[in-house]
Amino acid sequence: MPLSEDRSLSPLRRFLPRSLLGRSLLILGVPIIAVQLISLWFFYDRHVQNVSRRMAQNLAHNIQLTVNHMRYFPAVKDRAWILSALRSGQGMRVTFQKDRTLEGLESRNMDGQVGREVMRQFRRILAEDFVIDGDHDDRHIRIRVTAPGGALDIIATKKKIRPITTELYVAWSIGAAVVLLIIGGLFMLNQVRPIRELAAAADQFGKGRDVPDFKPWGATEVRQAATAFLIMRERLRRQIDQRTEMLAGVSHDLRTPITRLKLGLALEPDSPETAALRSDVDEMERMVEEYLAFARGEGLEQAVEANVNLLVRDVVARARDDGARIELALPSSLKATVRPNGFKRALTNIVRNAERFASEIRVGAGRRAGMIVIFVDDNGPGIPENERDNAFKAFHRLDDARNRDGGGAGLGLTIARDILRGHGGDVILAESPMGGLRAVLRFPV
Repeated sequence: MPLSEDRSLSPLRRFLPRSLLGRSLLILGVPIIAVQLISLWFFYDRHVQNVSRRMAQNLAHNIQLTVNHMRYFPAVKDRAWILSALRSGQGMRVTFQKDRTLEGLESRNMDGQVGREVMRQFRRILAEDFVIDGDHDDRHIRIRVTAPGGALDIIATKKKIRPITTELYVAWSIGAAVVLLIIGGLFMLNQVRPIRELAAAADQFGKGRDVPDFKPWGATEVRQAATAFLIMRERLRRQIDQRTEMLAGVSHDLRTPITRLKLGLALEPDSPETAALRSDVDEMERMVEEYLAFARGEGLEQAVEANVNLLVRDVVARARDDGARIELALPSSLKATVRPNGFKRALTNIVRNAERFASEIRVGAGRRAGMIVIFVDDNGPGIPENERDNAFKAFHRLDDARNRDGGGAGLGLTIARDILRGHGGDVILAESPMGGLRAVLRFPV
Protein backbone atom coordinates (compact mmCIF):
# COMPACT_ATOMS: atom_id res chain seq x y z
CA MET A 1 0.00 0.00 0.00
CA PRO A 2 1.54 3.35 -0.99
CA LEU A 3 2.35 5.79 1.75
CA SER A 4 -0.22 8.54 2.13
CA GLU A 5 0.92 12.07 1.39
CA ASP A 6 1.15 14.44 4.33
CA ARG A 7 -1.08 17.37 3.41
CA SER A 8 0.39 19.44 6.22
CA LEU A 9 3.78 19.75 4.56
CA SER A 10 4.89 23.23 3.63
CA PRO A 11 5.22 24.08 -0.09
CA LEU A 12 9.03 23.87 0.15
CA ARG A 13 9.03 20.44 1.77
CA ARG A 14 6.75 19.10 -0.94
CA PHE A 15 9.65 19.40 -3.40
CA LEU A 16 12.16 17.65 -1.13
CA PRO A 17 13.01 13.99 -1.84
CA ARG A 18 11.03 11.47 0.19
CA SER A 19 13.49 8.58 0.13
CA LEU A 20 16.28 8.22 2.68
CA LEU A 21 18.86 8.03 -0.10
CA GLY A 22 17.58 11.24 -1.70
CA ARG A 23 17.54 13.11 1.60
CA SER A 24 21.01 11.82 2.52
CA LEU A 25 22.39 13.00 -0.82
CA LEU A 26 20.68 16.35 -0.27
CA ILE A 27 22.26 16.66 3.19
CA LEU A 28 25.63 15.77 1.69
CA GLY A 29 25.30 17.80 -1.49
CA VAL A 30 23.99 21.12 -0.18
CA PRO A 31 27.05 21.88 2.01
CA ILE A 32 29.43 20.83 -0.78
CA ILE A 33 27.67 23.01 -3.34
CA ALA A 34 27.43 25.90 -0.86
CA VAL A 35 31.15 25.72 -0.11
CA GLN A 36 31.99 25.61 -3.82
CA LEU A 37 29.73 28.58 -4.56
CA ILE A 38 31.25 30.62 -1.74
CA SER A 39 34.73 29.70 -2.96
CA LEU A 40 33.90 30.68 -6.53
CA TRP A 41 32.34 33.94 -5.38
CA PHE A 42 35.44 34.76 -3.33
CA PHE A 43 37.67 33.70 -6.21
CA TYR A 44 35.89 35.91 -8.70
CA ASP A 45 35.42 38.81 -6.35
CA ARG A 46 38.97 38.90 -5.05
CA HIS A 47 41.41 36.77 -7.01
CA VAL A 48 40.13 37.40 -10.54
CA GLN A 49 39.74 41.10 -9.87
CA ASN A 50 43.23 41.45 -8.42
CA VAL A 51 44.93 39.37 -11.11
CA SER A 52 43.04 41.14 -13.89
CA ARG A 53 44.02 44.48 -12.42
CA ARG A 54 47.71 43.52 -12.36
CA MET A 55 47.64 42.17 -15.89
CA ALA A 56 45.81 45.24 -17.21
CA GLN A 57 48.28 47.53 -15.43
CA ASN A 58 51.24 45.65 -16.91
CA LEU A 59 49.82 45.82 -20.43
CA ALA A 60 48.91 49.49 -20.11
CA HIS A 61 52.36 50.40 -18.70
CA ASN A 62 54.12 48.63 -21.57
CA ILE A 63 51.98 50.39 -24.16
CA GLN A 64 52.56 53.75 -22.47
CA LEU A 65 56.28 53.02 -22.31
CA THR A 66 56.28 52.25 -26.04
CA VAL A 67 54.45 55.50 -26.83
CA ASN A 68 56.93 57.45 -24.64
CA HIS A 69 59.89 55.88 -26.45
CA MET A 70 58.33 56.80 -29.81
CA ARG A 71 57.92 60.39 -28.57
CA TYR A 72 61.56 60.61 -27.31
CA PHE A 73 62.98 58.79 -30.33
CA PRO A 74 60.90 60.06 -33.27
CA ALA A 75 63.25 58.78 -36.01
CA VAL A 76 61.86 56.11 -38.33
CA LYS A 77 64.89 53.86 -37.73
CA ASP A 78 64.24 54.00 -33.97
CA ARG A 79 60.55 53.11 -34.40
CA ALA A 80 61.44 49.64 -35.62
CA TRP A 81 63.36 48.56 -32.54
CA ILE A 82 60.82 50.17 -30.24
CA LEU A 83 57.95 48.19 -31.76
CA SER A 84 60.13 45.08 -31.92
CA ALA A 85 60.73 45.33 -28.17
CA LEU A 86 57.00 45.51 -27.54
CA ARG A 87 56.33 42.51 -29.79
CA SER A 88 59.03 40.30 -28.32
CA GLY A 89 58.42 41.29 -24.69
CA GLN A 90 54.65 40.90 -24.76
CA GLY A 91 54.07 38.41 -27.58
CA MET A 92 51.72 40.71 -29.49
CA ARG A 93 51.22 41.76 -33.08
CA VAL A 94 51.94 45.50 -33.29
CA THR A 95 51.72 47.73 -36.35
CA PHE A 96 52.13 51.50 -36.72
CA GLN A 97 49.52 53.23 -38.84
CA LYS A 98 50.93 56.57 -39.99
CA ASP A 99 48.67 59.63 -39.78
CA ARG A 100 45.81 57.43 -38.45
CA THR A 101 43.40 58.88 -35.89
CA LEU A 102 40.82 57.22 -33.62
CA GLU A 103 38.04 59.54 -34.67
CA GLY A 104 34.73 57.69 -34.99
CA LEU A 105 36.02 54.62 -33.13
CA GLU A 106 34.88 53.57 -29.67
CA SER A 107 35.50 50.64 -27.38
CA ARG A 108 33.10 47.72 -27.46
CA ASN A 109 32.44 44.37 -25.79
CA MET A 110 34.30 45.37 -22.65
CA ASP A 111 31.51 44.57 -20.23
CA GLY A 112 31.87 42.21 -17.32
CA GLN A 113 34.19 42.33 -14.36
CA VAL A 114 37.40 41.82 -16.35
CA GLY A 115 36.47 44.24 -19.14
CA ARG A 116 35.52 47.01 -16.74
CA GLU A 117 38.76 46.54 -14.79
CA VAL A 118 40.84 46.75 -18.01
CA MET A 119 39.10 49.93 -19.09
CA ARG A 120 39.57 51.44 -15.62
CA GLN A 121 43.33 50.73 -15.57
CA PHE A 122 43.88 51.89 -19.16
CA ARG A 123 42.15 55.20 -18.44
CA ARG A 124 44.24 55.62 -15.31
CA ILE A 125 47.62 54.78 -16.88
CA LEU A 126 47.49 55.78 -20.57
CA ALA A 127 47.85 59.46 -21.30
CA GLU A 128 46.81 58.97 -24.95
CA ASP A 129 43.43 58.21 -26.45
CA PHE A 130 42.63 54.54 -26.99
CA VAL A 131 39.84 52.18 -28.03
CA ILE A 132 39.57 48.48 -27.27
CA ASP A 133 37.64 45.86 -29.22
CA GLY A 134 37.05 43.06 -26.71
CA ASP A 135 35.93 40.54 -29.35
CA HIS A 136 38.28 40.99 -32.26
CA ASP A 137 38.01 37.22 -32.57
CA ASP A 138 37.51 34.30 -30.20
CA ARG A 139 41.04 34.46 -28.79
CA HIS A 140 42.24 38.05 -29.29
CA ILE A 141 41.45 41.63 -28.42
CA ARG A 142 42.37 44.68 -30.50
CA ILE A 143 43.81 47.84 -28.97
CA ARG A 144 44.28 51.08 -30.86
CA VAL A 145 46.33 53.82 -29.17
CA THR A 146 47.19 57.31 -30.39
CA ALA A 147 50.98 57.64 -30.94
CA PRO A 148 53.27 60.36 -32.33
CA GLY A 149 52.64 60.58 -36.08
CA GLY A 150 49.75 58.09 -36.14
CA ALA A 151 48.31 55.25 -34.10
CA LEU A 152 49.42 51.86 -32.81
CA ASP A 153 47.28 48.84 -33.79
CA ILE A 154 47.88 46.08 -31.24
CA ILE A 155 46.46 42.53 -31.44
CA ALA A 156 46.89 40.74 -28.11
CA THR A 157 45.62 37.43 -26.81
CA LYS A 158 42.90 37.54 -24.20
CA LYS A 159 45.32 35.83 -21.84
CA LYS A 160 46.97 39.22 -21.48
CA ILE A 161 43.99 40.56 -19.57
CA ARG A 162 42.24 37.45 -18.25
CA PRO A 163 43.92 34.90 -15.95
CA ILE A 164 43.91 31.36 -17.33
CA THR A 165 43.54 29.99 -13.81
CA THR A 166 39.88 31.09 -13.81
CA GLU A 167 38.64 28.26 -16.04
CA LEU A 168 40.94 25.76 -14.35
CA TYR A 169 39.71 26.72 -10.89
CA VAL A 170 36.04 26.57 -11.95
CA ALA A 171 36.56 23.21 -13.65
CA TRP A 172 38.40 21.88 -10.60
CA SER A 173 35.68 23.09 -8.23
CA ILE A 174 32.86 21.56 -10.27
CA GLY A 175 34.82 18.35 -10.84
CA ALA A 176 35.65 18.01 -7.16
CA ALA A 177 32.01 18.56 -6.18
CA VAL A 178 30.82 15.95 -8.69
CA VAL A 179 33.42 13.41 -7.54
CA LEU A 180 32.52 13.98 -3.88
CA LEU A 181 28.81 13.58 -4.62
CA ILE A 182 29.40 10.36 -6.56
CA ILE A 183 31.56 8.90 -3.79
CA GLY A 184 29.09 10.02 -1.14
CA GLY A 185 26.20 8.62 -3.18
CA LEU A 186 27.88 5.22 -3.49
CA PHE A 187 28.53 5.10 0.27
CA MET A 188 24.97 6.22 1.07
CA LEU A 189 23.53 3.69 -1.36
CA ASN A 190 25.41 0.96 0.46
CA GLN A 191 24.00 2.23 3.77
CA VAL A 192 20.43 2.40 2.45
CA ARG A 193 20.40 -1.10 0.95
CA PRO A 194 20.01 -2.96 4.28
CA ILE A 195 17.14 -0.64 5.23
CA ARG A 196 15.42 -1.41 1.93
CA GLU A 197 15.94 -5.13 2.45
CA LEU A 198 14.49 -4.86 5.95
CA ALA A 199 11.44 -3.02 4.59
CA ALA A 200 11.01 -5.62 1.85
CA ALA A 201 11.30 -8.47 4.38
CA ALA A 202 8.70 -6.85 6.64
CA ASP A 203 6.38 -6.32 3.68
CA GLN A 204 6.77 -9.94 2.56
CA PHE A 205 6.11 -11.17 6.10
CA GLY A 206 3.01 -8.99 6.27
CA LYS A 207 1.79 -10.69 3.08
CA GLY A 208 2.35 -14.11 4.58
CA ARG A 209 5.47 -14.87 2.56
CA ASP A 210 8.63 -16.15 4.18
CA VAL A 211 12.05 -14.60 3.56
CA PRO A 212 14.45 -17.32 4.71
CA ASP A 213 17.61 -15.71 3.33
CA PHE A 214 17.16 -12.39 5.14
CA LYS A 215 20.06 -11.60 7.48
CA PRO A 216 20.88 -8.43 9.44
CA TRP A 217 23.74 -6.39 8.01
CA GLY A 218 24.81 -2.79 7.59
CA ALA A 219 25.24 -0.15 10.27
CA THR A 220 24.79 -1.02 13.93
CA GLU A 221 21.39 0.67 14.20
CA VAL A 222 20.13 -1.09 11.07
CA ARG A 223 21.34 -4.47 12.36
CA GLN A 224 19.57 -3.81 15.66
CA ALA A 225 16.31 -3.03 13.83
CA ALA A 226 16.68 -6.13 11.64
CA THR A 227 17.40 -8.33 14.65
CA ALA A 228 14.36 -6.92 16.44
CA PHE A 229 12.27 -7.70 13.35
CA LEU A 230 13.47 -11.32 13.29
CA ILE A 231 12.69 -11.72 17.01
CA MET A 232 9.24 -10.20 16.49
CA ARG A 233 8.60 -12.51 13.54
CA GLU A 234 9.44 -15.60 15.62
CA ARG A 235 7.23 -14.40 18.48
CA LEU A 236 4.30 -13.84 16.13
CA ARG A 237 4.79 -17.29 14.62
CA ARG A 238 4.85 -18.91 18.03
CA GLN A 239 1.74 -16.99 19.08
CA ILE A 240 -0.11 -18.02 15.92
CA ASP A 241 0.98 -21.64 16.34
CA GLN A 242 -0.12 -21.73 19.96
CA ARG A 243 -3.51 -20.17 19.25
CA THR A 244 -4.07 -22.42 16.25
CA GLU A 245 -3.13 -25.55 18.18
CA MET A 246 -5.31 -24.54 21.12
CA LEU A 247 -8.34 -23.76 18.95
CA ALA A 248 -7.89 -26.90 16.90
CA GLY A 249 -7.49 -29.00 20.04
CA VAL A 250 -10.60 -27.60 21.71
CA SER A 251 -12.65 -28.01 18.54
CA HIS A 252 -11.38 -31.55 18.05
CA ASP A 253 -12.16 -32.51 21.65
CA LEU A 254 -15.70 -31.22 21.29
CA ARG A 255 -16.42 -33.71 18.54
CA THR A 256 -16.52 -36.66 20.96
CA PRO A 257 -19.32 -35.36 23.24
CA ILE A 258 -21.23 -34.12 20.21
CA THR A 259 -21.04 -37.56 18.65
CA ARG A 260 -22.28 -39.16 21.90
CA LEU A 261 -25.18 -36.68 22.01
CA LYS A 262 -26.14 -37.50 18.43
CA LEU A 263 -26.07 -41.25 19.17
CA GLY A 264 -28.15 -40.73 22.32
CA LEU A 265 -30.72 -38.64 20.50
CA ALA A 266 -30.91 -41.19 17.71
CA LEU A 267 -32.08 -43.79 20.21
CA GLU A 268 -34.80 -41.51 21.59
CA PRO A 269 -38.30 -41.60 20.11
CA ASP A 270 -39.29 -38.75 17.84
CA SER A 271 -40.90 -35.81 19.58
CA PRO A 272 -40.81 -32.01 19.36
CA GLU A 273 -38.29 -31.92 22.21
CA THR A 274 -35.87 -34.38 20.59
CA ALA A 275 -36.21 -32.60 17.26
CA ALA A 276 -35.20 -29.34 18.91
CA LEU A 277 -32.26 -31.05 20.60
CA ARG A 278 -31.13 -32.60 17.31
CA SER A 279 -31.25 -29.13 15.71
CA ASP A 280 -29.10 -27.71 18.51
CA VAL A 281 -26.59 -30.55 18.20
CA ASP A 282 -26.38 -30.06 14.41
CA GLU A 283 -25.74 -26.36 14.98
CA MET A 284 -23.03 -27.20 17.52
CA GLU A 285 -21.43 -29.54 14.97
CA ARG A 286 -21.43 -26.82 12.32
CA MET A 287 -19.89 -24.40 14.79
CA VAL A 288 -17.10 -26.89 15.60
CA GLU A 289 -16.42 -27.34 11.87
CA GLU A 290 -16.15 -23.58 11.47
CA TYR A 291 -13.80 -23.38 14.44
CA LEU A 292 -11.57 -25.97 12.80
CA ALA A 293 -11.73 -24.07 9.50
CA PHE A 294 -10.77 -20.90 11.34
CA ALA A 295 -7.84 -22.72 12.93
CA ARG A 296 -6.70 -24.09 9.57
CA GLY A 297 -6.96 -20.59 8.12
CA GLU A 298 -4.27 -19.39 10.53
CA GLY A 299 -1.89 -22.17 9.64
CA LEU A 300 1.54 -21.62 8.10
CA GLU A 301 0.82 -22.82 4.56
CA GLN A 302 3.61 -21.64 2.27
CA ALA A 303 2.76 -19.05 -0.37
CA VAL A 304 3.52 -20.10 -3.96
CA GLU A 305 2.93 -18.61 -7.37
CA ALA A 306 -0.43 -19.89 -8.59
CA ASN A 307 -2.91 -19.40 -11.39
CA VAL A 308 -5.70 -17.44 -9.70
CA ASN A 309 -8.10 -18.21 -12.55
CA LEU A 310 -7.87 -21.95 -11.85
CA LEU A 311 -8.44 -21.42 -8.13
CA VAL A 312 -11.53 -19.28 -8.76
CA ARG A 313 -12.92 -21.75 -11.32
CA ASP A 314 -12.46 -24.62 -8.85
CA VAL A 315 -14.43 -22.79 -6.14
CA VAL A 316 -17.20 -21.84 -8.58
CA ALA A 317 -17.41 -25.39 -9.92
CA ARG A 318 -17.90 -26.79 -6.41
CA ALA A 319 -20.61 -24.22 -5.71
CA ARG A 320 -22.36 -25.10 -8.96
CA ASP A 321 -22.27 -28.77 -7.99
CA ASP A 322 -24.21 -27.75 -4.88
CA GLY A 323 -26.89 -26.19 -7.09
CA ALA A 324 -25.81 -22.54 -7.04
CA ARG A 325 -26.50 -20.35 -10.08
CA ILE A 326 -23.22 -18.51 -10.67
CA GLU A 327 -22.14 -16.39 -13.63
CA LEU A 328 -18.35 -16.34 -14.04
CA ALA A 329 -16.27 -13.71 -15.91
CA LEU A 330 -12.48 -13.93 -15.73
CA PRO A 331 -9.64 -12.32 -17.73
CA SER A 332 -7.29 -14.41 -19.83
CA SER A 333 -4.63 -14.84 -17.15
CA LEU A 334 -4.20 -13.93 -13.49
CA LYS A 335 -1.16 -15.12 -11.55
CA ALA A 336 -0.10 -14.20 -8.06
CA THR A 337 1.81 -15.51 -5.05
CA VAL A 338 -0.83 -16.91 -2.68
CA ARG A 339 -1.53 -19.72 -0.25
CA PRO A 340 -3.76 -21.80 -2.55
CA ASN A 341 -5.74 -23.67 0.12
CA GLY A 342 -6.23 -20.57 2.27
CA PHE A 343 -7.28 -18.49 -0.73
CA LYS A 344 -9.80 -21.10 -1.86
CA ARG A 345 -11.18 -21.30 1.68
CA ALA A 346 -11.67 -17.52 1.83
CA LEU A 347 -13.38 -17.36 -1.58
CA THR A 348 -15.50 -20.42 -0.72
CA ASN A 349 -16.75 -18.70 2.43
CA ILE A 350 -17.73 -15.61 0.43
CA VAL A 351 -19.48 -17.64 -2.28
CA ARG A 352 -21.30 -19.82 0.26
CA ASN A 353 -22.43 -16.73 2.10
CA ALA A 354 -23.90 -15.38 -1.15
CA GLU A 355 -25.32 -18.79 -2.06
CA ARG A 356 -27.13 -19.06 1.29
CA PHE A 357 -29.05 -15.79 0.89
CA ALA A 358 -29.27 -15.17 -2.88
CA SER A 359 -30.64 -16.92 -5.94
CA GLU A 360 -28.18 -15.43 -8.45
CA ILE A 361 -24.44 -14.84 -8.06
CA ARG A 362 -21.89 -13.20 -10.33
CA VAL A 363 -18.13 -13.70 -9.87
CA GLY A 364 -15.55 -11.59 -11.73
CA ALA A 365 -11.89 -10.64 -11.45
CA GLY A 366 -9.35 -8.18 -12.79
CA ARG A 367 -6.07 -6.39 -12.15
CA ARG A 368 -5.87 -2.80 -10.86
CA ALA A 369 -2.74 -0.88 -9.84
CA GLY A 370 -0.67 -3.93 -8.96
CA MET A 371 -3.58 -5.57 -7.12
CA ILE A 372 -5.80 -8.50 -8.11
CA VAL A 373 -9.46 -7.72 -7.44
CA ILE A 374 -12.13 -10.42 -7.24
CA PHE A 375 -15.75 -9.40 -6.72
CA VAL A 376 -18.71 -11.57 -5.77
CA ASP A 377 -22.13 -10.00 -6.42
CA ASP A 378 -25.52 -11.40 -5.41
CA ASN A 379 -29.16 -10.39 -5.53
CA GLY A 380 -29.83 -11.20 -1.88
CA PRO A 381 -31.05 -8.93 0.89
CA GLY A 382 -27.63 -7.35 1.33
CA ILE A 383 -26.23 -5.79 4.49
CA PRO A 384 -26.93 -2.24 5.68
CA GLU A 385 -23.95 0.05 5.38
CA ASN A 386 -23.76 0.67 9.12
CA GLU A 387 -23.59 -3.10 9.76
CA ARG A 388 -20.90 -4.05 7.22
CA ASP A 389 -18.01 -3.65 9.64
CA ASN A 390 -19.83 -5.74 12.23
CA ALA A 391 -20.22 -8.52 9.68
CA PHE A 392 -16.52 -9.29 10.00
CA LYS A 393 -16.65 -9.68 13.78
CA ALA A 394 -16.28 -13.27 14.97
CA PHE A 395 -19.54 -14.95 16.04
CA HIS A 396 -21.53 -11.84 15.12
CA ARG A 397 -24.93 -12.51 13.50
CA LEU A 398 -26.83 -9.98 11.42
CA ASP A 399 -30.26 -11.27 12.37
CA ASP A 400 -32.11 -8.41 10.70
CA ALA A 401 -30.62 -9.17 7.33
CA ARG A 402 -29.85 -12.87 7.57
CA ASN A 403 -31.79 -15.97 8.48
CA ARG A 404 -30.47 -17.66 11.59
CA ASP A 405 -31.80 -21.00 10.36
CA GLY A 406 -29.22 -20.83 7.58
CA GLY A 407 -26.67 -22.10 10.10
CA GLY A 408 -23.12 -21.01 10.74
CA ALA A 409 -21.30 -19.62 13.71
CA GLY A 410 -20.64 -16.22 12.20
CA LEU A 411 -17.01 -16.97 11.26
CA GLY A 412 -17.23 -17.16 7.47
CA LEU A 413 -16.43 -13.50 6.72
CA THR A 414 -14.01 -13.38 9.66
CA ILE A 415 -12.00 -16.25 8.21
CA ALA A 416 -12.09 -14.74 4.71
CA ARG A 417 -10.82 -11.33 5.84
CA ASP A 418 -8.19 -12.97 8.08
CA ILE A 419 -6.84 -14.98 5.16
CA LEU A 420 -6.86 -12.04 2.73
CA ARG A 421 -5.09 -9.79 5.21
CA GLY A 422 -2.53 -12.53 5.64
CA HIS A 423 -1.90 -12.09 1.90
CA GLY A 424 -1.44 -8.34 2.32
CA GLY A 425 -4.94 -7.60 1.04
CA ASP A 426 -8.43 -7.20 2.44
CA VAL A 427 -12.12 -7.98 1.98
CA ILE A 428 -14.52 -5.06 1.49
CA LEU A 429 -18.31 -5.13 1.47
CA ALA A 430 -20.34 -2.79 -0.73
CA GLU A 431 -23.65 -2.52 -2.53
CA SER A 432 -23.95 -4.79 -5.54
CA PRO A 433 -25.22 -3.67 -8.96
CA MET A 434 -27.51 -6.74 -8.73
CA GLY A 435 -29.25 -5.20 -5.73
CA GLY A 436 -27.68 -7.34 -3.03
CA LEU A 437 -24.22 -7.48 -1.51
CA ARG A 438 -20.88 -7.11 -3.24
CA ALA A 439 -17.80 -8.67 -1.59
CA VAL A 440 -14.51 -7.42 -3.00
CA LEU A 441 -11.33 -9.45 -2.39
CA ARG A 442 -8.14 -7.44 -2.98
CA PHE A 443 -4.56 -8.69 -2.65
CA PRO A 444 -1.20 -7.77 -4.23
CA VAL A 445 0.25 -9.61 -7.17
